[in-house]
Amino acid sequence: MRILIALCLTVLLPNLAHAHRFAPSSLQIHEGDNAQYEVLWKTPVQTTSNIPLRPALPKECSIKQESEPQIEGTGVLKRWSLDCSSLSQGLVGALVGVDGLAQNQASALLIYSYLDGRSWQQVLNTEVGTVTIPSAPTAGGVLSSYIVLGAEHIWAGPDHLLFVLGLVLLVVGFRSLLVTVTSFTVGHSVTLAMVTLGVFDYPVALVEFFIALSIFVLALEVHAEKPGWFARYPWAVAVGFGLLHGMGFAGALGEVGLPQGQVPLALLSFNIGIELGQIAFILLVLAAGFLVRRSPVDWRTRVEPAAIYLMGGVAAMWCYERGLSVLGF
Repeated sequence: MRILIALCLTVLLPNLAHAHRFAPSSLQIHEGDNAQYEVLWKTPVQTTSNIPLRPALPKECSIKQESEPQIEGTGVLKRWSLDCSSLSQGLVGALVGVDGLAQNQASALLIYSYLDGRSWQQVLNTEVGTVTIPSAPTAGGVLSSYIVLGAEHIWAGPDHLLFVLGLVLLVVGFRSLLVTVTSFTVGHSVTLAMVTLGVFDYPVALVEFFIALSIFVLALEVHAEKPGWFARYPWAVAVGFGLLHGMGFAGALGEVGLPQGQVPLALLSFNIGIELGQIAFILLVLAAGFLVRRSPVDWRTRVEPAAIYLMGGVAAMWCYERGLSVLGF
């Protein structure tokens, strides 16, 4: 019966094979002299709707030069030069946004770089599709925008959530769980910072494969009849695998981009967002576990095996697909 559950989950959840390929679109606008602008637009190759995502710029602005779309990583990159001299203040005070966010259930990061080197950021989503460019940036804009991006990223990446789920199922006792989750945080924070700051680079496809493998191995350990090394030293496992997952976080952050002059603040904010999203997920799992234990029906013997085989089945599928990617297929 458990094998049947595993096979069903593998068949019914094929779309999860692309977990962690997600990164929000980014619209970067660099201010130049005399209301001239350089625009960089990056959007994911994979979309959820036939309606394309497009930058929404003032009609008074004219395109002077436009490049052909280029594939870069998991996104499509496009550049163009913009002339907004017909506007009295250029794009300052004008409405700028992205069309198609609601139809694609997507988000986008708008980064506006001023002539003096300062920058301003704003997350655009299904509720806020357009914003007015302010005359001056604030640190609060960076803080709030990258916290939202961090939280969105972990909730849009089932691979990281499944690993956290495995830790919750593996560890016994709230105190041990707190230490283990904190260790995972320390691990991924280290590599997230190091990769983002350019301390070292890594083969993306290989790291994505090992992230999937970490979930599969954790599922095996949770399913084991006798506690193994993982169960005895969960904090050490969390630190080690956290280093891998941090590289995955860094890849998504690198695709979005960081504001010049405010990299440390953006990095810290993104990490805070990840932790808030992670804590919210853990609380949700613990609340679900509490309800299951209080139920008069013995759902625990049914729910836990299903969760374990969900982890193992989907992680095995990720290992297969990402392994093929490593080999160049």
